[in-house]
Amino acid sequence: MRATASAWVLGSAVWVTEAAHAVNDLPGGPAVNQLNFAPPATKIAEEQHWLHWFMMAICTVIFVLVFGVMFYSILKHRKSLGHKAQELPEPIWVELGWTIVPLLIVIGMALPATKVLVAQKDTTNSDLTIKVTGMQWKWGYDYIKGEGEGIGFLSTLDVAQREMSNSGKPPATDDYLLKVDHPLIVPVGKKIRLITTANDVIHSFMVPAFGIKQDAIPGFVRDTWFRAEKTGDFYGQCAELCGKEHAYMPIQVRVLSAEDYTKWVEGEKKKLAAAADDPAKVWNQADLIKRGAAVYAANCAACHQPNGKGGGPIKPLDGSPVVLDADKLKQVAVLLNGQNNGAMPSWKQLSDTEIAAVITYTKNNWSNKTEQIVQPADVVAARK
Repeated sequence: MRATASAWVLGSAVWVTEAAHAVNDLPGGPAVNQLNFAPPATKIAEEQHWLHWFMMAICTVIFVLVFGVMFYSILKHRKSLGHKAQELPEPIWVELGWTIVPLLIVIGMALPATKVLVAQKDTTNSDLTIKVTGMQWKWGYDYIKGEGEGIGFLSTLDVAQREMSNSGKPPATDDYLLKVDHPLIVPVGKKIRLITTANDVIHSFMVPAFGIKQDAIPGFVRDTWFRAEKTGDFYGQCAELCGKEHAYMPIQVRVLSAEDYTKWVEGEKKKLAAAADDPAKVWNQADLIKRGAAVYAANCAACHQPNGKGGGPIKPLDGSPVVLDADKLKQVAVLLNGQNNGAMPSWKQLSDTEIAAVITYTKNNWSNKTEQIVQPADVVAARK
């Protein structure tokens, strides 16, 4: 038994050592065995850290004093030592003491806390305003004011990360389930106002390094702000349980220098101009399939897999009755409205051309050889 126990302890030590070195701290994200808050990247986050330790210090002092006096009294005045219970008069200074002292403590805690809370909600005089829309299970970013106005895109979990999760044995990765295909891009040193909302259920936009956490509620608009003090990638997650894919809804914010941000904006503007689609345009099948392949890879492959086979509760598209149905409007309705109580979310945020292209792609890819074509005009009509 002693040999067995020694072997078990040795094996456990080796496993713990290997696990400890399997992943590293993620700059801008979680750390291995992290106990404290994430390293702050904004002034607000720094103030939150200070406030946290300030409150902890006060609570610790109160705890030690109160329990110290209590246990001292119990030990030194217990019945076994011959002490007898007695009623003591309550002088006015005692009454005033345990009323005034707690009041002063509360005021001392409330003043710095109020200062930080008021600063957190002051979204005025922002340099850049971005609308953040939570949806099952991705984030939509729309730049509505400031440099980059007009840019908009969806941000979803990186396909490779989802494939690692689906494998059941993901390799050790520092940014596991945190990397996205299109991170939110912002400039360093600028005040960024975030307007949050949602188009299905309640989500919550949280980036610990920035000290921000704001609910995104359907039908409501909330806002928060941050000013990043350093460049780099910073990570967060949806902090509200929003459905079965909640764990696959990360946030990645990339903070660039002013010069690099301007270059990124110029590049995105060119992409938008090139991708501007006329819903009245009639496409040929080859071009629609090519466009649909890119749309599928960016938005659908994470769940349905690149081979269209799906997995678990995710239904396959390869051989799907809806995809093979001669009535192409059935599949259009699924993408516009979703189905199965949100298991298949609505994709109406995609353009008419993108929806037409991805449907045409699925109808003519893998073993699906329907030769059917869905034009953007078909989607336009279905939206009405």
